[in-house]
Amino acid sequence: MNVNPLKALRVSKYQIPPHHLIPNTSIQHHPLLIYHSAFPSSTSASAIESHLHSIGVVTPQWRYTMYSTTHFHSSSHEVLAISNGKAKLCFGGEENPKNVTPVVEKGDVIVVPAGVGHRLLEDMEGEFEMVGSYPTGKQWDMCYGRQEEKEKIEGIRELEWFDRDPIYGQEGPVLDIS
Repeated sequence: MNVNPLKALRVSKYQIPPHHLIPNTSIQHHPLLIYHSAFPSSTSASAIESHLHSIGVVTPQWRYTMYSTTHFHSSSHEVLAISNGKAKLCFGGEENPKNVTPVVEKGDVIVVPAGVGHRLLEDMEGEFEMVGSYPTGKQWDMCYGRQEEKEKIEGIRELEWFDRDPIYGQEGPVLDIS
Protein backbone atom coordinates (compact mmCIF):
# COMPACT_ATOMS: atom_id res chain seq x y z
CA MET A 1 0.00 0.00 0.00
CA ASN A 2 1.34 3.37 -0.93
CA VAL A 3 1.13 6.32 1.40
CA ASN A 4 2.62 9.62 0.46
CA PRO A 5 6.21 9.94 1.72
CA LEU A 6 6.58 11.16 5.27
CA LYS A 7 9.17 13.76 4.22
CA ALA A 8 6.59 15.32 1.86
CA LEU A 9 3.71 15.19 4.34
CA ARG A 10 2.17 18.50 5.39
CA VAL A 11 0.79 18.34 8.93
CA SER A 12 -1.41 20.85 10.74
CA LYS A 13 -1.30 20.82 14.56
CA TYR A 14 -3.84 22.50 16.81
CA GLN A 15 -4.13 22.98 20.56
CA ILE A 16 -7.76 23.78 21.36
CA PRO A 17 -8.71 25.20 24.77
CA PRO A 18 -11.61 23.77 26.77
CA HIS A 19 -15.04 25.22 26.21
CA HIS A 20 -17.85 24.63 28.69
CA LEU A 21 -17.68 20.88 29.43
CA ILE A 22 -15.75 19.92 26.29
CA PRO A 23 -12.13 19.44 27.41
CA ASN A 24 -10.57 19.51 23.92
CA THR A 25 -6.76 19.25 24.14
CA SER A 26 -6.54 20.69 27.69
CA ILE A 27 -6.14 17.41 29.61
CA GLN A 28 -3.28 15.58 27.89
CA HIS A 29 -2.12 18.48 25.68
CA HIS A 30 -1.77 16.25 22.62
CA PRO A 31 -2.65 18.31 19.55
CA LEU A 32 -5.31 17.65 16.99
CA LEU A 33 -3.31 16.56 13.93
CA ILE A 34 -4.30 16.69 10.27
CA TYR A 35 -2.09 14.78 7.83
CA HIS A 36 -2.87 16.44 4.50
CA SER A 37 -2.92 13.97 1.59
CA ALA A 38 -1.40 11.10 3.59
CA PHE A 39 -3.02 8.69 1.14
CA PRO A 40 -3.14 9.28 -2.63
CA SER A 41 -6.63 10.43 -3.63
CA SER A 42 -7.11 7.22 -5.64
CA THR A 43 -6.92 5.08 -2.47
CA SER A 44 -10.11 3.12 -1.67
CA ALA A 45 -11.63 2.70 1.80
CA SER A 46 -10.70 -1.01 1.66
CA ALA A 47 -7.08 -0.16 0.88
CA ILE A 48 -6.98 2.34 3.76
CA GLU A 49 -8.35 -0.31 6.12
CA SER A 50 -5.78 -2.84 4.89
CA HIS A 51 -2.97 -0.35 5.43
CA LEU A 52 -4.16 0.46 8.96
CA HIS A 53 -4.34 -3.26 9.79
CA SER A 54 -0.82 -3.77 8.42
CA ILE A 55 0.64 -1.03 10.64
CA GLY A 56 -1.26 -2.51 13.61
CA VAL A 57 -1.61 0.62 15.78
CA VAL A 58 -5.34 1.18 15.27
CA THR A 59 -8.24 -1.04 14.27
CA PRO A 60 -10.71 0.25 11.67
CA GLN A 61 -14.23 -0.04 13.10
CA TRP A 62 -16.57 1.79 10.74
CA ARG A 63 -17.08 3.70 7.48
CA TYR A 64 -19.43 6.65 7.78
CA THR A 65 -19.67 10.42 7.65
CA MET A 66 -19.15 12.55 10.76
CA TYR A 67 -22.09 13.24 13.06
CA SER A 68 -23.53 16.74 12.77
CA THR A 69 -23.74 17.07 16.56
CA THR A 70 -20.65 18.02 18.55
CA HIS A 71 -19.38 14.99 20.43
CA PHE A 72 -16.12 13.65 21.80
CA HIS A 73 -14.69 10.41 23.10
CA SER A 74 -13.38 9.97 26.65
CA SER A 75 -12.24 6.35 26.38
CA SER A 76 -10.09 6.47 23.25
CA HIS A 77 -8.21 8.64 20.80
CA GLU A 78 -9.58 8.44 17.25
CA VAL A 79 -8.01 8.24 13.78
CA LEU A 80 -10.22 9.38 10.90
CA ALA A 81 -9.03 8.63 7.36
CA ILE A 82 -11.06 10.46 4.72
CA SER A 83 -12.04 7.83 2.16
CA ASN A 84 -14.46 9.86 0.02
CA GLY A 85 -15.48 13.45 -0.62
CA LYS A 86 -14.67 16.78 0.95
CA ALA A 87 -16.14 18.41 4.06
CA LYS A 88 -15.86 21.32 6.43
CA LEU A 89 -15.55 20.07 10.01
CA CYS A 90 -15.56 21.79 13.39
CA PHE A 91 -13.21 20.83 16.23
CA GLY A 92 -13.52 22.33 19.69
CA GLY A 93 -17.22 23.18 19.73
CA GLU A 94 -19.16 25.57 17.50
CA GLU A 95 -19.42 28.25 20.19
CA ASN A 96 -15.75 28.04 21.16
CA PRO A 97 -14.04 31.20 19.83
CA LYS A 98 -10.84 29.15 19.43
CA ASN A 99 -12.37 26.27 17.49
CA VAL A 100 -10.79 24.91 14.31
CA THR A 101 -12.88 24.55 11.13
CA PRO A 102 -10.74 22.84 8.47
CA VAL A 103 -11.80 21.62 5.07
CA VAL A 104 -10.62 18.03 4.67
CA GLU A 105 -10.74 15.78 1.65
CA LYS A 106 -10.12 12.28 0.41
CA GLY A 107 -6.63 11.16 1.40
CA ASP A 108 -6.38 13.27 4.57
CA VAL A 109 -6.04 11.68 8.01
CA ILE A 110 -7.10 13.31 11.27
CA VAL A 111 -5.79 12.21 14.65
CA VAL A 112 -8.36 13.33 17.22
CA PRO A 113 -7.15 13.16 20.83
CA ALA A 114 -9.67 11.99 23.41
CA GLY A 115 -11.73 14.93 24.64
CA VAL A 116 -11.67 16.98 21.43
CA GLY A 117 -15.20 17.93 20.38
CA HIS A 118 -15.90 17.39 16.69
CA ARG A 119 -18.74 17.57 14.19
CA LEU A 120 -19.57 17.88 10.52
CA LEU A 121 -20.41 21.41 9.42
CA GLU A 122 -20.83 20.82 5.67
CA ASP A 123 -20.56 17.88 3.29
CA MET A 124 -19.21 19.86 0.33
CA GLU A 125 -19.52 17.26 -2.44
CA GLY A 126 -22.01 14.72 -1.09
CA GLU A 127 -21.13 11.23 0.14
CA PHE A 128 -18.40 12.35 2.56
CA GLU A 129 -17.02 9.21 4.18
CA MET A 130 -14.29 8.36 6.67
CA VAL A 131 -12.72 5.17 7.98
CA GLY A 132 -12.98 5.49 11.76
CA SER A 133 -10.28 3.70 13.74
CA TYR A 134 -9.25 3.42 17.37
CA PRO A 135 -6.14 2.17 19.16
CA THR A 136 -6.17 -1.61 19.09
CA GLY A 137 -8.05 -2.97 22.09
CA LYS A 138 -9.82 0.31 22.89
CA GLN A 139 -13.57 0.86 22.76
CA TRP A 140 -14.95 4.31 22.01
CA ASP A 141 -17.79 6.04 23.78
CA MET A 142 -19.88 9.11 22.99
CA CYS A 143 -19.86 12.25 25.15
CA TYR A 144 -21.60 15.55 24.51
CA GLY A 145 -20.25 17.89 27.20
CA ARG A 146 -22.95 17.16 29.76
CA GLN A 147 -22.61 17.53 33.51
CA GLU A 148 -23.10 13.80 34.12
CA GLU A 149 -20.03 13.03 31.96
CA LYS A 150 -17.49 14.69 34.30
CA GLU A 151 -16.24 11.38 35.72
CA LYS A 152 -15.72 9.96 32.22
CA ILE A 153 -13.80 13.08 31.25
CA GLU A 154 -11.41 12.58 34.18
CA GLY A 155 -10.53 9.17 32.70
CA ILE A 156 -8.87 10.90 29.73
CA ARG A 157 -5.87 11.62 31.98
CA GLU A 158 -5.09 7.89 32.12
CA LEU A 159 -5.18 7.17 28.39
CA GLU A 160 -1.90 6.24 26.76
CA TRP A 161 -0.77 8.15 23.67
CA PHE A 162 0.42 6.33 20.57
CA ASP A 163 3.80 4.58 20.75
CA ARG A 164 3.86 4.24 16.93
CA ASP A 165 2.29 6.35 14.24
CA PRO A 166 -1.01 4.86 12.95
CA ILE A 167 -0.10 5.64 9.32
CA TYR A 168 3.70 5.56 9.19
CA GLY A 169 4.64 3.12 11.96
CA GLN A 170 8.00 3.65 13.67
CA GLU A 171 8.15 7.36 12.82
CA GLY A 172 5.55 9.98 12.12
CA PRO A 173 3.73 13.05 13.38
CA VAL A 174 2.06 11.51 16.46
CA LEU A 175 5.53 10.76 17.81
CA ASP A 176 6.74 14.32 17.24
CA ILE A 177 4.16 16.41 19.04
CA SER A 178 6.27 18.75 21.14
